[in-house]
Amino acid sequence: MKSQHSKVYKDLLAALKDARLKAGVTQFEASTKLKKHPPYISKIESGERRIDVVELHELCVIYGVPVSKILRKVGIR
Repeated sequence: MKSQHSKVYKDLLAALKDARLKAGVTQFEASTKLKKHPPYISKIESGERRIDVVELHELCVIYGVPVSKILRKVGIR
């Protein structure tokens, strides 16, 4: 089955995963900090669950990276 997500959205997910890994945060730790079930981050990173701007901000705070840096990385100005 072909993904319905755009290239930019897939790049966004990859940038978030990269930020998480660089921050040394596990999926479980991120989920716990957000008070979500353990598979929450896995579903986001795999594209199974879409995120909104509030969730993007929350993840960036946990990973210690500005939202603007993630957006620039995927070509959104």
